[in-house]
Amino acid sequence: MNIVKLKVIPVLLCISMLFFNFFYINVSAGEINVDAKCAVALDSKTKAVLYEKNSQMIVPMASTTKIITALVAINYGNLDKKVEISEKAANIKGSTVGYKKGEMISIRELVFGLMLRSGNDAAIAISEGIAGSTEEFVKLMNEYAHIIGICSTHFESPHGLDSDYHYSTAYDLALATAKAKELPLFNEIVSTKDIEAEKYGFSRSYHNINKILWQLDDADGVKTGSTGKAGKCLVTSVNIDDNSIIIVVLNSNGRWKETKKIHDYVVKNYEYKKVISKDTLVAEMPIGDSKNKIKLSCNEDIIIPVRKNAAINIKTVFPSSDIKLPIKKGDKIGSLYIYDGDNKLLFTHYLEAKNGVADKNKIKVPFFKFNKN
Repeated sequence: MNIVKLKVIPVLLCISMLFFNFFYINVSAGEINVDAKCAVALDSKTKAVLYEKNSQMIVPMASTTKIITALVAINYGNLDKKVEISEKAANIKGSTVGYKKGEMISIRELVFGLMLRSGNDAAIAISEGIAGSTEEFVKLMNEYAHIIGICSTHFESPHGLDSDYHYSTAYDLALATAKAKELPLFNEIVSTKDIEAEKYGFSRSYHNINKILWQLDDADGVKTGSTGKAGKCLVTSVNIDDNSIIIVVLNSNGRWKETKKIHDYVVKNYEYKKVISKDTLVAEMPIGDSKNKIKLSCNEDIIIPVRKNAAINIKTVFPSSDIKLPIKKGDKIGSLYIYDGDNKLLFTHYLEAKNGVADKNKIKVPFFKFNKN
């Protein structure tokens, strides 16, 4: 039995991640009426919140659970390993692929069955194949959730059937999806409408039950969910001007229509702007009474979603002049803060040194070359 173990300090990780994510929240609520208990629209890269309604409320999340199941499977499973379908997997209730006890199915195929068909049998088989048991896999899910900073979430299963201590938030699910979309295989799976068995030598072909892929032209995933307690749920990713936006609606009877409503709201009200270009001089920081200055820049283009026609204010913060020397080119020194016209923080990014400054207390010893007589 090969059980994957993660060594983490959950509380400290959550505190640090919540602090980090706090700076990215720019809530815009109340401008549209969304028929969902909880909802959020999140820019995948910057983590800017473009719309939210009760996005931090803890609620059941049904089969959207499988986003983390798939994420853990892809990160820690041997995708080519074949798993024997157990009696427990074959007899699980709810939505299933229809795997039969004794079938040998690769973890890669199981993840397709998990996400395209919302297979609870696939979820059980994945957990048993990777961690030896469902219980051990759920421990792995909870540990991994803390690692990626989703701290208002707790799992009791890999499938999401209703249970008392199985819950999440719209915001956490959006963060988890943004993390998952960093994986090419995850993107391939959740954007697939149909896949023939012959493509990867699977046991069967799969048709995606996620209707949003047909209803929104720029949708490229992700996952449906529905239980008695959670209601109808949907996590969607859309590509807007080559930028990925995650839209989550939880407990929404009109989940397809409400997702489109949020999508249209984002398209109408936001645009992506390049605020600063990579390596452009942003600020200069003096070093004590020295004539030397540290030139500060960003190591990438800063492109963020902002409200159309909105003003943007940029501020830089860096340490006092008694900063410890030496400083090397590329050292992270100070931060860039971007605010809207109402002084709401939109985005923050570290600055790095474009040049180095030596420690003036270190004396350079001249090198003399002696010729042999």
